Amino acid sequence: MRALNTAKFNFPAKSSNEGFARGAVAAFIAQCDPSLDELADIKTAVSEAVTNCIVHAYPETIGQIYITVSLYENCTVRIKVTDRGIGIADVENAMLPMVSSGGEERSGLGFTVMQTFMDTLKVRSTPGKGTTVTMGKKITQRSET
Repeated sequence: MRALNTAKFNFPAKSSNEGFARGAVAAFIAQCDPSLDELADIKTAVSEAVTNCIVHAYPETIGQIYITVSLYENCTVRIKVTDRGIGIADVENAMLPMVSSGGEERSGLGFTVMQTFMDTLKVRSTPGKGTTVTMGKKITQRSET
């Protein structure tokens, strides 16, 4: 399926940019008129994905985070969050609840939150080369009254 509209942007993996990522994605998907709950779900999932990049992908440096957000027919949204950081050696294990490489202060629930709030979640990673998280959600079309 071919995207009807796509936006791409990148920014340094700094915690101060997490809000920017949420806002930019929310502004782009606003054209589908999401409900407040749908918008909150997507913004939360984007926050988790971006935070994972900041905390886990670049633990000793500040790299770049790349986001592509695409809209398809019937307002299906696909969001890709990519880093070129250290990668994940065992994606299956990393996606388990309560597993974190970020130390005791991290809850290890990032992927679980993304799975909960989005319709689809796919994680691809290569150690030493980076990770791509692809999330999808269908925005409910509201009827005109």
